[in-house]
Amino acid sequence: MFLDEDIKIVGDKPSLDVKKNLSNPATGAKVSAEVQKKAEQWGRDVALEFIADANENPPSEEIGNDILIQRRLLISFTATVGFEEFAPDDTVTGIAQKSFLDTLKEKDEELYKTSADTGAFSFYYLVFRRGFDLERRMGQTFAMLCSHDGDPIYQELGEALYCWFLSVVKKSAEGLNI
Repeated sequence: MFLDEDIKIVGDKPSLDVKKNLSNPATGAKVSAEVQKKAEQWGRDVALEFIADANENPPSEEIGNDILIQRRLLISFTATVGFEEFAPDDTVTGIAQKSFLDTLKEKDEELYKTSADTGAFSFYYLVFRRGFDLERRMGQTFAMLCSHDGDPIYQELGEALYCWFLSVVKKSAEGLNI
């Protein structure tokens, strides 16, 4: 028995998500070898930027380990949604995301472990899916996860990290002509 909630009707102008899903391998579409290679390179490039940032910002008593971990989680989350936002379809998104994670795991196992999808991602996804005042709300969420809820310095730091790394993902996609 079907309920009304189980049925979705697509009009003459399907949403971007529906258009993206039309290129999904599950529907029979395949990506070319060139697109595959570019998507893998994109994920690798973004992972290497992430690793470079982690090496420039090592754990310290001044910053605190919890804040460093939250920084890494926000950057990892930003890479994930950046792939979704700047990829032409879900297949490229998946390839880039897998390459990102594989590169992290291969090059820096510890960074991979401390930046994996956790409960923090759920908070960021709630903000992201709402789409309203996104950058500011990402900053607020970062501050909350750092146990500095309402602190404008932590909010601005979170906002800046999100904006900066999203621009890294976008620039890499543009450089590869994705």
